[in-house]
Amino acid sequence: MNTADIESLVAPVAAAHSLEVDRIEVLSAGKRSVVRIFLDGDGPKGRGPSLDDIASTTRAISAAFDDADVTRGRPYTLEVSSRGVTRPLTEARHFRRNTGRLVAIDAAGEQLTGRVLSVDETAVQVDVEGQSRSIPLDTITRAVVQIELNRPLEADELEAEDAVEDEEEEEED
Repeated sequence: MNTADIESLVAPVAAAHSLEVDRIEVLSAGKRSVVRIFLDGDGPKGRGPSLDDIASTTRAISAAFDDADVTRGRPYTLEVSSRGVTRPLTEARHFRRNTGRLVAIDAAGEQLTGRVLSVDETAVQVDVEGQSRSIPLDTITRAVVQIELNRPLEADELEAEDAVEDEEEEEED
């Protein structure tokens, strides 16, 4: 199975669902192959695709695989997923989709951890210990999102949480 053939089939399907192909992996698993497709995109809030986005795109990709003989008749297992939070941030769009999140960055020989404030095509603004720092993207050698179990909620998340609490109070009355 050729990843270029798979990408030429999958990329337009993903684009039709406002997503993009992040990467494709094809692994041998006995007589079968495992085709893993990782998707990314802005999603409904500009922070990556939702589970519903991935699910509907998975159904469309599966149908495209059924219609085309990309696997040349070989049995396969199709796995479709989001890019994943543990993947390195390598492009401006990756930082933009993680605005508000804590990231560890290695840049210009310096290691720092801060919260992404904003990003443009040349630099990312990061709050490091209360100070805003502009880090040129071309100096970043590694950047990854730090998993926070008690991440501060954004304004829209607070509103949604308040709405749920209001509904629960109404049900109790």
